[in-house]
Amino acid sequence: MMESIKELSKEEYLLKGHIACAGCGLTISLRLLFKALGNKLVMVVPACCTSVIPGPYPYTSFAVPVQNIIFEATGATASGVVAAFRQRGIKDVPVVGWAGDGGTFDIGIQALSGAAERETNFIYICYDNEAYGNTGIQRSGATPYGAWTTTTPTGKKERKKDMPFIMAAHRIPYIATACPSYPMDFINKIRKAKEIKGTKFIHILAPCPTGWRYDTSKTVEIGRLAVQTGMWALFEIEYGKFKLNSPSDRLIDKAKRKPVKEYLSLQGRFRKLTEDDIEKIQRWVDEDWERYRKLALNQYV
Repeated sequence: MMESIKELSKEEYLLKGHIACAGCGLTISLRLLFKALGNKLVMVVPACCTSVIPGPYPYTSFAVPVQNIIFEATGATASGVVAAFRQRGIKDVPVVGWAGDGGTFDIGIQALSGAAERETNFIYICYDNEAYGNTGIQRSGATPYGAWTTTTPTGKKERKKDMPFIMAAHRIPYIATACPSYPMDFINKIRKAKEIKGTKFIHILAPCPTGWRYDTSKTVEIGRLAVQTGMWALFEIEYGKFKLNSPSDRLIDKAKRKPVKEYLSLQGRFRKLTEDDIEKIQRWVDEDWERYRKLALNQYV
């Protein structure tokens, strides 16, 4: 396990000239993915921001093999690539499904569930910017309560789906959450997933200045605040065993978590929240952490 970012390769496989928005948490995550795995992998990418940011054909800013596919088919297409590699005896090239929250929580959940049921040997990474970012910031199943989107102009009225625990119900060998604001945690989890056989699911928070309405210089800070307030917990579920990761492992103590208002107040998408809304979100976060506390004590999900 690497402990310092200084140990990483200086090779870059996310090249200059991509067309992502300034401050994009997704592109930071992509860069870290390539730092973790190098360029010996195959990416399966559905319709999403990632299918656009490499730039227009015949040029690309990705120095890795990428298969761009239809919105709902990440799990199915990745399953096909894994089967083709198995038929050809290729064992050392990881297949990575890389999809947004819309293509994971909503449109692609059926193919992902099927791949998990079949125990497909691949890494599925959901980069979660909590909306359909590429098509104009519409509400998704990952959009949090109270957040503005173009289809929830007064704020979403429903809570976010708990996708890691939905995947835990599939009894797959490895599930993890990560955030690019904590790069070594992110990289170590990807490398761990590579060494585990079966379906691996990694859920990444990918702050989006365009959709979340914050200054582009604040992406890393926003990601850190998500973790520090408990809005985003860093954990692993390995063969059913639950473990909180640093710095989340210290946040079981409620006194060590920052108030969620510090995170919410920096984002224009939450501008319509009332004090009652903020209190409700804080209560939900505290309830989630009580569940994490019990899981950490009992270990098994």
